[in-house]
Amino acid sequence: MSGRTVSSAILILVLGSFFATLCDVFIKLAGSEVAIFQFTFLRAVFMCFILLPIVVLRLYRRSKSAVFLGLKLHFIRGNMWVLAAVLLVLSLAELSLATANAVFYTAPIFIMLFGAFFYKERLSMDVVLAAVLGFMGILVILRPTEITFGMVSAILFAVVLAANSLLIKKLPQQQDILYGLLVTQFFALPLAGGLALWEGEAFQIELLVYAALSSVCSILYSVSCLVGYRYVASSKVTSAEYSGLIFAFLIGWWIFGETPDLGLFIGSLLVITPLLYLSHRDVKRLRREQMLSNTRSNLGAG
Repeated sequence: MSGRTVSSAILILVLGSFFATLCDVFIKLAGSEVAIFQFTFLRAVFMCFILLPIVVLRLYRRSKSAVFLGLKLHFIRGNMWVLAAVLLVLSLAELSLATANAVFYTAPIFIMLFGAFFYKERLSMDVVLAAVLGFMGILVILRPTEITFGMVSAILFAVVLAANSLLIKKLPQQQDILYGLLVTQFFALPLAGGLALWEGEAFQIELLVYAALSSVCSILYSVSCLVGYRYVASSKVTSAEYSGLIFAFLIGWWIFGETPDLGLFIGSLLVITPLLYLSHRDVKRLRREQMLSNTRSNLGAG
């Protein structure tokens, strides 16, 4: 699977979505009474240990001129990762796997809205409609009769994830992505470690397995995105990531005995269908531009 063709890139992203769902599964298996900050710190530690030898080998063969670039952004993203990791644990402790993941998939909506606000990107009527339907989907999924920590945490996780994703645009393009991921996790350690000490919980050795497994799955998801989006236009393959919701439905039913109801399916459709439409629209636009470019080339050659 090279990721150089649309079909192979889609397959890689589907596998990545599976690993992302497994990451949530291991976090949920840690239990609702987990020491949240201790668990978050352990996840950051394991990600650093796993990434360090890989990054050292990659840097050994490449130019090291970019290693000190973007450190401020990595610091910000590292601390935002701690916040997102805590919100993820809180939401998965209360909500079902499928419900939490359905809310997480509103992150692309927040990315489009934040892009319009911070980067002055054009906000078309289609994007506004997708946002409105997405938020309606959240209400249908959660059906809140009262506001709970799990509900708020899931929505805030999607918001923080979107903000963190937008910062990727400002990272140095010449910098190795896995190196950037390592530095981000390194900068997460002080805050995560400080919060773990403040939490004051006794060390829970059983968390080591769940922290390690969730860290491996998180890294595999990041690598799948790196390969899946490297050679193919993102608009052609991004819809493959929504397969994660199917994995959440199936694994939630198989492992946790969760049975999705009609409201969850309807809400998920309200969230995902507009995003799939926007992705399909971008594919058609790219094809038209390619055809126009080929026509101009042929005319020029003639």
